[in-house]
Amino acid sequence: MKISELSRRTGVPVASIKYFRREGLLPAGRATAATLAEYGEEHVQRLRLIKALTTLGGLSIAATRDVLATVDQAENTDKTLEAISYALPVPVTAASAGDADRDAAAESAAAADVMDLIAAMDWQVPGTSPHVRGLTTALRELRRLDADYRPERLVAYAELAHSIARLDLERAAAFDDSPALAEQAVIVLALSGPMLELLRRLAQEDQVRRRGADHPDAE
Repeated sequence: MKISELSRRTGVPVASIKYFRREGLLPAGRATAATLAEYGEEHVQRLRLIKALTTLGGLSIAATRDVLATVDQAENTDKTLEAISYALPVPVTAASAGDADRDAAAESAAAADVMDLIAAMDWQVPGTSPHVRGLTTALRELRRLDADYRPERLVAYAELAHSIARLDLERAAAFDDSPALAEQAVIVLALSGPMLELLRRLAQEDQVRRRGADHPDAE
């Protein structure tokens, strides 16, 4: 197909396709003339992945290039999923600007609790994971705000997250080739968070309304 057809099928403007090609994100098409080239289904799939990474994943061009290189070299499904998971932005609460010594002590306590939680769940996660650092910061900030998030309370949430992760991986297992798997991984990992948060809020709304119905005279 010509570049105009590739643009129509993917919804990516011709100018963007040329830009992605110059930046090394998209392989060149098969040359048919001095200024013409033909593109195949592999280019369609690659552009869909680029769109998923940059639009849904919010990655920069440089970060997208790195992810694509890792995906291309991935030996199996797990390596592909790990590359996508580590590349996407980690939701991390902003650090407080309090006393440095107090922050250090709070950080250490939160880090210990996160590692205890991982051990309790028997999760195979290295301490260097960006998600460990993110959860540590979030837990520290929750405690700074006096939110009651003790380790034993987190286990219940972790068990729910474990079940959700199993569903995510079962969905990803249906895709064998790396480009399709990577695209689905971006969609699942980038969109599942907002979707799950909305489901949680709907459930909370339901519970609030039910409690109100149970106590109609409550002010």
